[in-house]
Amino acid sequence: MTAGYTETAKLIDHALLVPSLTWDELEAGCRLALAYDVASVCIMPHALARCAEMLAGSTVAPSTTIGFPHGGQTTGAKVAETLQALADGGAELDMVVNVSRVRSGHWEYVRADIRAVTEAVHAAGRKVKVIFENCSLDDAQKIRLCTIASELGCDWVKTSTGFGSGGATEADVALLRRHAAPDVQVKAAGGVRDLDGLLRMRDLGCTRIGTSRSREILDELNLRLGRPPVLLADGPAPAAGY
Repeated sequence: MTAGYTETAKLIDHALLVPSLTWDELEAGCRLALAYDVASVCIMPHALARCAEMLAGSTVAPSTTIGFPHGGQTTGAKVAETLQALADGGAELDMVVNVSRVRSGHWEYVRADIRAVTEAVHAAGRKVKVIFENCSLDDAQKIRLCTIASELGCDWVKTSTGFGSGGATEADVALLRRHAAPDVQVKAAGGVRDLDGLLRMRDLGCTRIGTSRSREILDELNLRLGRPPVLLADGPAPAAGY
């Protein structure tokens, strides 16, 4: 079932993570997110401060990534990146687990890595999403990560970076929703490119969808709802991806 505009738009984290995006395209993406009133803009860390400045006073949250896209940074590097993102105005931070350590079964390392970032984020009163990169993991590993994230009080578990060999699947979303604690939300990212796909993920329990196709999705929603289109000033369109 198609929901109302605001309810649907506030499911979307508008992704501006393609590394080749120019400064003009990044700013245009922030203006687009404001015009469509999505939940947040997830932008590359170097542009977060400008993103936060552009979104100030709105209901669109500035967000960025930590340890992106492979999660292989040391814990100390992730914490340093987290502290910089918090200083730059990040309200929600999407951190990538150390996929190598997960696949190696180094669970104490994985727990400590997630805990260090989560504690820094929560100490600042902000929120953290933990990215699993499910295309590289088996179901037992995904379930174990759900347990760890739940025990640590993470705010979301997230399927994918959008830059792996696969993105969000309905099976993975259902698995994460089933095994994460009730107060841990689920975010789908990677491959959600149309309204029907977004609505399917919502119906499986997602409260956030990461996508660079926000304009296409919400234009289709407005069409179905009989609402007028959102008008944007001319400017460069950010490259699609994610």
